[in-house]
Amino acid sequence: MRKITIALDGPAGAGKSTVAKEIAKLKNLVYIDTGAMYRAVTLNFLCNEISIEDEKQVKETLSKIDIDLDSSNVYLNGQCVNEEIRTPIVTKNVSAVSAIGKVREKMVELQRKIAEGKSVIMDGRDIGTFVLPKAEYKFFLTASIEERAHRRYEEFIKKGFDVNLEDIKRDIGKRDKIDSEREIAPLKKADDAIEIDSTRKNINEVIKEILSFIE
Repeated sequence: MRKITIALDGPAGAGKSTVAKEIAKLKNLVYIDTGAMYRAVTLNFLCNEISIEDEKQVKETLSKIDIDLDSSNVYLNGQCVNEEIRTPIVTKNVSAVSAIGKVREKMVELQRKIAEGKSVIMDGRDIGTFVLPKAEYKFFLTASIEERAHRRYEEFIKKGFDVNLEDIKRDIGKRDKIDSEREIAPLKKADDAIEIDSTRKNINEVIKEILSFIE
């Protein structure tokens, strides 16, 4: 089968990871969850009380950090952290950590290396514009802030976290602002990306719509 590269961008809670995982299975692609990589960095910073204002500390931490992915797991320094990176505290802090230039530089280097020579689907905020600008297929997945907040709320409740819907909505709005206004590789739709609004659509409908362009 010919090598294909799919970039799937969009804001927090748009359903990127779920959609990308299913398409990876259906098309036999390597799935690269860049959001999970940034979450792993954030978890590492939180656990080690690394100040994002301390450039020296950030640089030293990044020089030692080891992040790896397989089909269903995320590893931080050799430990599986699937659950830990999905906690509310990591979700609240990930955009601020992701906005750090040195962090993005390190993660983009890793992401491009993983994608080399493979058929991949990679989701994130800046895949089509910055990480894989020559991707064969580019999609920008979005949804209303109300729908995205509700999805994240349901996700947290199922995991047993005590959360408030309005707080989540406010945090998502803040993340959108940070992601869109950061200096390096901000969240934005690539000029050649196809925009898909997932508001009031289920996962299967979104997947079918994306596959219609690929196939």
